[in-house]
Amino acid sequence: MAQSYVGRKRIRKYFGKIREVAEMPNLIEVQRISYEYFLQAKEPVEGRINNGIQAVFSSIFPITDFSENSVLEFLKYDFDVPKYDTDECQQRGMTYSAPVKAYLRLIVYETDEETGAKSVQTIKDQWVYMGDMPLMTGNGTFIVNGTERVVVSQMHRSPGVFFDHDKGKSHSSGKILYAARIIPYRGSWLDFEFDAKDLVYSRIDRKRKLPVTTVLYSLGLSSEDILDYFYNSFSFKKNKSGWVTEFNSERFKGIKLPKDLINAKTGEIAVEAGKKLTPRLATKLIESGLTEVLYSDEDLIGQYLSEDIVNMDTGLIYGEAGDEITQEFLDLLASKGIKNLSVLDIDHVNVGAFIRNTLAADKNENKDQALLDIYRIMRPGEPPTVETAESLFNSLFFDADRYDLSAVGRVKLNMRLDLDVEDTHGTLRKEDILAVVRHLVNLRDGKGEIDDIDHLGNRRVRSVGELMENQYRIGLLRMERAIKERLTSVDVDTVMPHDLINAKPITAAIREFFGSSQLSQFMDQTNPLSVITHIRRVSALGPGGLTRERAGFEVRDVHPTHYGRICPIETPEGPNIGLINSLATFARVNKYGFIESPYRRVLDSKVTDEVIYLSAIEEGKYTIAQANAQLDSSSAFTDELINCRVSGDVQLIPSDKVDFMDVSPKQLVSVAAALIPFLENDDANRALMGSNMQRQAVPLLKAEAPFVGTGMEAVVARDSGAAVSARRSGVVDQVDASRIVIRAIDEKDASKSAVDIYNLSKFQRSNQNTCINQKPLVKAGEFVDSGDIIADGPSTDLGDLALGKNVLVAYMPWNGYNYEDSILISERIVRDDVFTSIHIEEFEVMARDTKLGPEDVTRDIPNVGEEALRNLDEAGIIYIGAEANPGDILVGKITPKGESPMTPEEKLLRAIFGEKASDVRDTSLRLPPGVSGTVVEVRVFNRHGVEKDERAMAIEREEIEKLSKDRDDEVTILDRNVYAKLMSTMLGKELLVSGDVKKGSKLTEDSLNNIPRKDWWDIILKNDKVMGEIEAIKSQYESSKNLLEEKFIDKVEKLQRGDDLLPGVMKMVKVFVAIKRKLQSGDKMAGRHGNKGVVSRIM
Repeated sequence: MAQSYVGRKRIRKYFGKIREVAEMPNLIEVQRISYEYFLQAKEPVEGRINNGIQAVFSSIFPITDFSENSVLEFLKYDFDVPKYDTDECQQRGMTYSAPVKAYLRLIVYETDEETGAKSVQTIKDQWVYMGDMPLMTGNGTFIVNGTERVVVSQMHRSPGVFFDHDKGKSHSSGKILYAARIIPYRGSWLDFEFDAKDLVYSRIDRKRKLPVTTVLYSLGLSSEDILDYFYNSFSFKKNKSGWVTEFNSERFKGIKLPKDLINAKTGEIAVEAGKKLTPRLATKLIESGLTEVLYSDEDLIGQYLSEDIVNMDTGLIYGEAGDEITQEFLDLLASKGIKNLSVLDIDHVNVGAFIRNTLAADKNENKDQALLDIYRIMRPGEPPTVETAESLFNSLFFDADRYDLSAVGRVKLNMRLDLDVEDTHGTLRKEDILAVVRHLVNLRDGKGEIDDIDHLGNRRVRSVGELMENQYRIGLLRMERAIKERLTSVDVDTVMPHDLINAKPITAAIREFFGSSQLSQFMDQTNPLSVITHIRRVSALGPGGLTRERAGFEVRDVHPTHYGRICPIETPEGPNIGLINSLATFARVNKYGFIESPYRRVLDSKVTDEVIYLSAIEEGKYTIAQANAQLDSSSAFTDELINCRVSGDVQLIPSDKVDFMDVSPKQLVSVAAALIPFLENDDANRALMGSNMQRQAVPLLKAEAPFVGTGMEAVVARDSGAAVSARRSGVVDQVDASRIVIRAIDEKDASKSAVDIYNLSKFQRSNQNTCINQKPLVKAGEFVDSGDIIADGPSTDLGDLALGKNVLVAYMPWNGYNYEDSILISERIVRDDVFTSIHIEEFEVMARDTKLGPEDVTRDIPNVGEEALRNLDEAGIIYIGAEANPGDILVGKITPKGESPMTPEEKLLRAIFGEKASDVRDTSLRLPPGVSGTVVEVRVFNRHGVEKDERAMAIEREEIEKLSKDRDDEVTILDRNVYAKLMSTMLGKELLVSGDVKKGSKLTEDSLNNIPRKDWWDIILKNDKVMGEIEAIKSQYESSKNLLEEKFIDKVEKLQRGDDLLPGVMKMVKVFVAIKRKLQSGDKMAGRHGNKGVVSRIM
């Protein structure tokens, strides 16, 4: 295998016995894919699928005014170019975002007064600004107000229907009470539950309970319809001996006969009481001619009518559907001569009378009463009418604006209830509610199984794109109300779409989400691993999720379906244990939000290299072998019985029954746990500590890769963005400490630049004040492949993650200094800076415009000696490279103070020296106590129109110099490439005309070199086709040069333009001080296996 650039410099041997089959997916793609799916920025404007922003716009538009005379429609949306790039946003404290614009159409109708018909009066189309949309950086993060943030994915209960029971905890008798709950993506929850008396109740949004029949009445069913849906019925006919009915063996299936079974035709006992009616016996009876059985009056008492019994002549009702049959009732039938009777098939063994009993207990008797009852519960205190009650009930579950199951919810509902409904149907249907109640009653009758709430098929992940979609919808809904009111109040004939739109609600909703949501978090940037872990974190907390206090043990526990999806090891210790998890290394999230894990397909006992991703639901259907199952050279299983997972259990299965096999032993743990060598020998609790503590390692002065790694080190360094990898193959043209220029050699597309310039981060401050510093690994003239590591970042060594050091450790007692978890270290470790790290602190000062006059940044500070000003330049700002100690002035600043009564001496001084010297006070920025270090960077920000001081001008000149160097290098390489291409095109071609050269002679390299390069374009050749090629090269060359120039001018303009500062601030200065921290007593040290301790003494 061809080795990479760093692979040639450090040899790594893989000792594993299991071949790696699948490529590990990019570790931050979970976030990136989700957000790209939401924005669809790379998709053509016209051809976007109904997802993300497109779905939000489509669900809210068209917006109609109250009189329906004008409509605002949405056609498409697009993004403008971001104003600042990521680095500029971080420096200026801005949000990295792009303006969203929507193409809207305003249609105004006019109504014919006579016919009432509507016709279109005017149509106006316009692009309208719809607020700024934060963009994701290449590393899966967002820059909000200059700081990097991560939106953590949320694990929540999937929409759909869930069946459960209370495990006998609700009632003192210990009786198990079953319940069902329909959870939509947004909208009202609908619960169904049994009580201790075996009646079925329903609740809407967890409010007061109602008999389930009230909801069924509200759906338009009558009591007969309800009974007919839930129960079978069978009819009886009266004869001289008793009541005769058809023999149906299904009714007696699996039960002991409570009484003798009598053949109606012969009057003989077919089966005696107390015997079980087996299928064989039933078949025998049918063969012997048993078709009808005889019941006595006593047998019918206690059964229930399945339909009303009415006198057809008078309309008098003798008995209603659901009524219990009594002796009096039978006597009444006999006296009226009624000989036919239909009875519900309820035997209290296979079929219970739960719905019938609930119907009897329900005070409501029809749809109107039921609707009013529901209205009183949902809107207590408001006077109900049937119309308002019906519209409320319909809006709760059948209105797409108020209720949405989402595609996931509909798919889950279909799977659980065996329905077949399109996943675009987001509202409930009457059939869905009936099917849920029927399934619940079947559960109570002992048929079917309850759901496991912690199964990963019932929990899904809401990634950043989905969370943003919900937030954007909230903003648009707020805006919709304002648009409706404006459409009604303005003159629609003169108004344009942009007059109706105010984007502030959208911007506010997004700002609110990024600023204060529990899931938008300040990024943990301590080291590259903590970056990746934060991006791959999955939290069950947050809006719409669980709370620490209410989460039980079951939710936090490891579940069999976590295998290969969620790491069973990496989770915090303490109150969040099990609620915050990490995705497994190979896991990915599918379009429905379920976590999938990869497996190799097994065909006829042979393991193929075909990799299939399965979700937890699909995995339950298959038999899956582990990654360490023994295989021979032809990838066939060597053992006859294989250790496999079958729907959550581990079993020994014959090799020909195996369907899939794990792709890697790493697939069941997270990135941090996969960095622990010999993880299989560690105790799980200690491994948990080891994975968590690796994230706390501060980047050291000199990184050193571990002698024993796991192969994950390079992956983490690459995917976190800490180490710089080459975008294209090429030759290194120039290298210095802060930039690498690579000449791409394989670029066929002439419209693309053949130069890649990598500006490295030098001594930048991370969110946790650690130091981000990148160092080049390549030398000028070397060849690098695409994807090769060309520069190391913090905690990386030759492209490998290097969180600590390889040091010699002795496990032995030493005078009690290493008692329990104390650590004793050698003085040489401190002297040689083995564990020394650099931390960067940021200090800022603002010069404001006060009531008494403007504050000033200056070197001229009252009552301060020259010694204290020695490190300040003429503008009053400390030099870069200066050593700063506690109390030293970093930025000199004076503030005007209020006029105070002057003494005669001061008056004299004022008269002699003129300038008022004493009415300013010293408000300089000083280094706080306990901090000393070296100034590594100074940034000066000026308000528009405020004159820049000398230091600001010097910084600006330096930046412009860098930009022009980048531009000049790109132009130089572009010239070299273009003229080389031009020469190869012209060589050997016949000339048509050219000054001294004879017509018809062929161009050689020497003759071309004698002509100045810029005149090559004027040479005319005989071959028209070649001349066309030359013209194309020329136009491409000029457009590339112009593009580079435009880019340069744009960046320079941004630099020279003033900054957007807070109101009242004229100037802001930021000073960055690098602090060198040596290892000292009280510091924590740890190994990768959870072996941690505190330094007690340095010897």
